[in-house]
Order: sequence, then C-alpha cells, then structure tokens
Amino acid sequence: MNNINLVVGIVGMILLLTAFALNLIKKLTERSILYILLNIFGAGLSAYYAYTLNAVPFIILESVWALFAIYKLAVVVKS
Repeated sequence: MNNINLVVGIVGMILLLTAFALNLIKKLTERSILYILLNIFGAGLSAYYAYTLNAVPFIILESVWALFAIYKLAVVVKS
C-alpha cells in the first residue's frame, strides 16, 4: 500500500465523519446538498481505499452507502 491510498482513505473517513457530526449537532440536515455530497465523496473514497486493501465487506458497505447517497441526491434535487 502506498501513502496516496492511505491519504485517500483518511480523507474519505474525515468527510463521512464530518457529515455525521454536523448532522448530529443540527448544522446539516439529511436533505442538505452538502451533507449528501459529503456522504457521496466520503463513501466513494472509502470504498476505493477498501478496494486497495481487498477488504470486500467494506467495499460493499461503502459502495452501497455511496449509491444510496447518490439516490438521495437525485430525490432532493428533483423535489
């Protein structure tokens, strides 16, 4: 594993945790575009990092997370 992959994983984790924390303290709602984008990019980067580690359960988890966030973005933008 190289350092770039590690940085990608850390950035993904930070994005996901930032969305989670901001939602908990009521700074972002689940319908906020920023919240959804943080989830999409955070989960996407985390899925890539899991792929580099060949961590199949986490590849699935993060990929599904990103896909549902993309779906939520479409729903919010459409409404």
